[in-house]
Amino acid sequence: MLIGLIVFIGVGLLLIALGTVLWKKKRIDLVNAWHTRNVKAEDVPAYTRLMGLSLIAIGAGCLLTGVVACILEEKLGWLALPVSFAVGFALIWKAQKKYNGGKMIS
Repeated sequence: MLIGLIVFIGVGLLLIALGTVLWKKKRIDLVNAWHTRNVKAEDVPAYTRLMGLSLIAIGAGCLLTGVVACILEEKLGWLALPVSFAVGFALIWKAQKKYNGGKMIS
């Protein structure tokens, strides 16, 4: 169980780091090309902000799940995971709909 929690914490930190780089450095190249094909140059800052925040939200849920489950040794920590995934995917959907012409898959 400890290995699983370490993996959750590691994945959470990795997603938070990637989301921060995507958002703050506007690294649209970190997103698959077919998801950015219709994003206009002037929309890149707003698009990378939403996509970065989505990764940060999902990463925070993974991190919180690992930390809470490790510290409290309860299943309460597992509640953060589906909530963070829902928030993260809602942000991804919003970004794709608004800046990629509504296309999730091109």
